[in-house]
Amino acid sequence: MVSPVLALFSAFLCHVAIAGRICPKPDDLPFATVVPLKTSYDPGEQIVYSCKPGYVSRGGMRRFTCPLTGMWPINTLRCIPRVCPFAGILENGIVRYTSFEYPNNISFACNPGFFLNGTSSSKCTEEGKWSPDIPTCARITCPPPPVPKFALLKDYRPSAGNNSLYQDTVVFKCLPHFAMIGNDTVMCAEQGNWTRLPECLEVKCPFPPRPENGYVNYPAKPVLQYKDIATFGCHETYKLDGPEEAECTKTGTWSSLPTCRASCKLSIKKATVLYQGMRVKIQEQFKNGMMHGDKIHFYCKNKEKKCSYTVEAHCRDGTIEIPACFKEHSALAFWKTDASELTPC
Repeated sequence: MVSPVLALFSAFLCHVAIAGRICPKPDDLPFATVVPLKTSYDPGEQIVYSCKPGYVSRGGMRRFTCPLTGMWPINTLRCIPRVCPFAGILENGIVRYTSFEYPNNISFACNPGFFLNGTSSSKCTEEGKWSPDIPTCARITCPPPPVPKFALLKDYRPSAGNNSLYQDTVVFKCLPHFAMIGNDTVMCAEQGNWTRLPECLEVKCPFPPRPENGYVNYPAKPVLQYKDIATFGCHETYKLDGPEEAECTKTGTWSSLPTCRASCKLSIKKATVLYQGMRVKIQEQFKNGMMHGDKIHFYCKNKEKKCSYTVEAHCRDGTIEIPACFKEHSALAFWKTDASELTPC
């Protein structure tokens, strides 16, 4: 028979052994919480692992009891992110992403000619849904363009009902005698608006001056306007230097104002010269003088080599300089050979 003292002592040692085997604070589990969370647990106490919002459990147990050994069982529970629905394709646009897991963001952009109808980015929420909702790419359209004052539509073909699509163009023209300031062509831009519209302004030009030794003709009306034409001419023996016609421009000035240049009277009575690549007699070709701008080539002698060369002379507004090397052939010196008859050097 066991003595009462020995039985009491054995019970005390068993209590001490059992009391010393408490469980420590459980290991941390990524993206999970423990309830209740303490620094130690007595045998028989329970804990429950729960995945944080946005994560779901995969494998292993969630509930554990502190055993008499004081060692928690191996925990194979894993908390993984929720996955939102696939959103990698956006019609008429692109999606930029790394993954569709919580809590990642994805961004959106539309192709040229389309705009985002909705948000530019979405986040995968705790519930595994996209927030805000996935957008769509809508086609960019422009309403009918406003017509500037004093302008008309020259070329307008709406391609979406009464509206125009991105990069469609419209061409304007101004009413007669109104000048266009700006580009006559506007385009449907990426914001759904038209590029800058032109202006049509009334333009008047002063009466063009008559050139000295010439004349000018223009429309017989009180005011000369944009695109009106003036024509110029010169009196006999004068030549027009500049265009025969001038136009009233959008700046209110004439496109050009020509002048009349005088012809050149030649002091040479008789000579053979080159004119437009042909040998001509100066007394016949230019008996009334040379017109402004005409060029001739005089023959000169190279006495040492007994050959000839040519030097150019140019009529400029009544003045021509005869080359110093040219010697007019005298009829009295019939035995001398004219420079034009010598072999070219």
